[in-house]
Amino acid sequence: MTFSDLGLLPQLLENIRAVGYTTPTPIQERAIPPALEGRDVLGTAQTGTGKTAAFSLPVLQRLDELAGDTPTLRALILTPTRELAAQIDENFRTYGKGMDLWHTVLFGGVNIKPQIRTLQKGVDAVIATPGRLLDLLNQHALSLKNVELFVLDEADRMLDMGFLPDVRRVIKLLPQKRQTLFFSATMPPEIRSLTQQLLHNPAVVSVDPVSSTAEAVEQRLYFVDRPNKRRLLVDLLKGTDHTRTLVFTRTKHGANQLTQHLQKAGVQAAAIHGNKSQGARVRALEGFRGNSIAVLVATDVAARGIDVEGVSHVVNYDLPNVPETYVHRIGRTGRAGRSGIALSFCNTEERPFLVDIERLIGRHVDRVEEHAYPPSDAPPGLTDLKGKGSAAKPQQKPQSNQPSGHRPKSRPRPRRGGGRKPTSHSVGHP
Repeated sequence: MTFSDLGLLPQLLENIRAVGYTTPTPIQERAIPPALEGRDVLGTAQTGTGKTAAFSLPVLQRLDELAGDTPTLRALILTPTRELAAQIDENFRTYGKGMDLWHTVLFGGVNIKPQIRTLQKGVDAVIATPGRLLDLLNQHALSLKNVELFVLDEADRMLDMGFLPDVRRVIKLLPQKRQTLFFSATMPPEIRSLTQQLLHNPAVVSVDPVSSTAEAVEQRLYFVDRPNKRRLLVDLLKGTDHTRTLVFTRTKHGANQLTQHLQKAGVQAAAIHGNKSQGARVRALEGFRGNSIAVLVATDVAARGIDVEGVSHVVNYDLPNVPETYVHRIGRTGRAGRSGIALSFCNTEERPFLVDIERLIGRHVDRVEEHAYPPSDAPPGLTDLKGKGSAAKPQQKPQSNQPSGHRPKSRPRPRRGGGRKPTSHSVGHP
């Protein structure tokens, strides 16, 4: 199947071809047709599966069908983080090129006044984080009464970050009659309950269940004492052919300290986390994308929504205590048919986290025993993937230490916006 088989408008197909895509991913192939038909969609998909285009393309096409002579807010995309909002905004700008549609991105951490001015001029779509959207609604800077398309992205992360009450407040302001596209990597009880309230006879699309990891990702595990993690990381970075490496730490302070250590060791590195200014975060991401920064050190919340092509390595410097987070992390590499490598460091205190991770993914991560900083105590036996505790089995053989049918008719309509050249607004996104 190609994108031409999905019933997309010629302009969208042209824009897709311009960025080099010809074949839709499974989530795009299954979600786009029902979304174009106006159905609600419930999508279970992780980062890296092409999920953003799976809703961006049908939203742009539906907006083209709904748009009148003047911009009216008809589509709302709600997402948990600034980085993810900016990424969706970039998708709208890329795929919507040449279309007479106006959109803007709204998030906190930047001056609210330019956002208000843009909204006053009129937009067809808003991409927003919950907090800033509610601030603007409280100031009567926009109204949701005409919204016909609502996208809730990364719903489980909304729950993790404590945004669910804000999401519910926004939902109460939406018209009852609307189309809803709902995406989440996992379906905890609170999120499943929310889907039952929001969705009407949805098309259910499930891709890459959380317990499965990307087949293209090679996973390696290093048992190492905490004080030696820095040394091991520097050795691996200098001894491997890495293009872009994403390193995950558990805390913001840890991210800062590790970045400083890498820089002193001659590694081009930058940190990205919630205490960084929006400008610093954008500069770090742009440097990472542009290869002026080889290593990006991030916390999980800050990294959510980072969608950078060509990440060769993901390093779990600190193992996550939530096993699903491990799957999200390593999914940042090995995308679009490329290979990728995920390296994980595990000290004594983190060994219970490893047990949970291996049980979730249903396999043992390959141990690397031959490295310069072996742990002070003996590594544990392999995880009992089904029972409790660790099974007393022999260790695995040591591994090498190398490191988007029927096409709706498109109708001509007069240029909107008082003669302004159609473009996309990106308020708050430098």
